Amino acid sequence: MQPEFWYKKWDSNQIGFHQPEANPYLQRYWPELAIAPSARVLVPLCGKSLDLLWLAGQGHQVIGVELAEKAVEEFFSEHQLQPQISEQGAFKVYRSVAFELWCGDFFALTAEDVADCTALYDRAALIALPDAMRQRYAAHLQHMLAPEMKGLVITLDYDQTQIPGPPFAVNDDEAQRLLGQGWQLEKLEERDILAESPKFLQGGVEWLVERVYRVSSR
Repeated sequence: MQPEFWYKKWDSNQIGFHQPEANPYLQRYWPELAIAPSARVLVPLCGKSLDLLWLAGQGHQVIGVELAEKAVEEFFSEHQLQPQISEQGAFKVYRSVAFELWCGDFFALTAEDVADCTALYDRAALIALPDAMRQRYAAHLQHMLAPEMKGLVITLDYDQTQIPGPPFAVNDDEAQRLLGQGWQLEKLEERDILAESPKFLQGGVEWLVERVYRVSSR
């Protein structure tokens, strides 16, 4: 999947993946992780998600990574934040208050860039990537993040033959294979959300399961 795909989505405002409120799973399960408020949280492929605000509201410093600069600019403008902008390696970094949004290719991020991140929140990254890129993404995450990492990962699962991604289907076996090699993975909840998902209903999808995982280092 090429960067132009996501640039086009943002430029044409085709952002159905953007939610109008903080994710309910995040609000329900994050407190159970007992992550220190001072922890820095990595949010890959963050868009302009309101989840960033919610995490900052818990006291965290939030490190988001996003390919589309339009999404980053809109996040700061919509919340009346004036970022300081600098270049860091392959990224343009927008900083303000509790937020650092790194605009660029996630795969260019290094372990040094996120050396102080001890928490992870992935609602939209793993499922945004096709199969080969998901494998690369999972390996890159586990290479970069600190040994004492904790976090949440949210996936979608459905019959991929019925409708093309993104979001892509990631079943439980794949999640365990991709993330369970280096981390502990615990399924916290799974729920069929087809009735709440018009795009999938209209596409003829017969079931659509959302899963929430707690991830932590071994």
